[in-house]
Amino acid sequence: MGEHAAVITRVAERQWHAVEDDRTVGRGYASRRPDGRTFLSIDAWHGAVFDQLADAMLADLPTPLYTVVDEADLDLTSHWERVGFTTRRREWEYLVPTDPRVTGLGSVLPPSGVTIVAVGEAEESPLRTLDRVVRDEVEATVGWQEMPAEVLPRPDGDTLVDPSKYAVAAQSGEYVGLIRVVRVTRQPRIGLIAVRRDRHRRGIARALLAHVLGSLHRCGIATASAEVTESNGAAMALFEGVGARRASSNLEFVLR
Repeated sequence: MGEHAAVITRVAERQWHAVEDDRTVGRGYASRRPDGRTFLSIDAWHGAVFDQLADAMLADLPTPLYTVVDEADLDLTSHWERVGFTTRRREWEYLVPTDPRVTGLGSVLPPSGVTIVAVGEAEESPLRTLDRVVRDEVEATVGWQEMPAEVLPRPDGDTLVDPSKYAVAAQSGEYVGLIRVVRVTRQPRIGLIAVRRDRHRRGIARALLAHVLGSLHRCGIATASAEVTESNGAAMALFEGVGARRASSNLEFVLR
């Protein structure tokens, strides 16, 4: 058992405690995401206690299991690798400037026939229609498991939780592109940019980004953040093309 031998107890359906000398020295949690995948987290004082918690949790839970780790946290990364987890994907966090003199987006206009509807002003029904179209297109290719957790489908299949967080591109009476902006801190987060497949390569995504970044800049906000999966070359090129820089990265691990 090693120097830090703790007693592991499953205290709830998805929670485990490690106790040593009447002190709680570690906790483990399992959370089920809306897409059905189970993600683990462990907070332990010592590596040996981490291993004990992991062993107990893995014995109780069916695979596959997942976890997300800041890639810069080498200790935690090695802990998960030691108990059998392997890297499934990397997600970069970008810091995105809003100043059009930096982004080069000041002169960017929507393509002919396309108009931008500001954040919070989109009509809910056509926005939900676009959300379903985009979701089906993504599911048919890379799958929604590659999306950030905040835009994963809910049990009813919906991925549009709060319409007030979206700006959209409209053309010929329907919505053809969307961008999701979360204003939870001083540094807003761009959670999703998506354009219908039949409208790709027309500059709609770039126009949506120009609109949102310009609006943030006029509000006195200098930087936004965005998370992009490493395999999404188009999204990485879009952000890096406006001067965004990589600030950190997360690794999603899986145990199959």
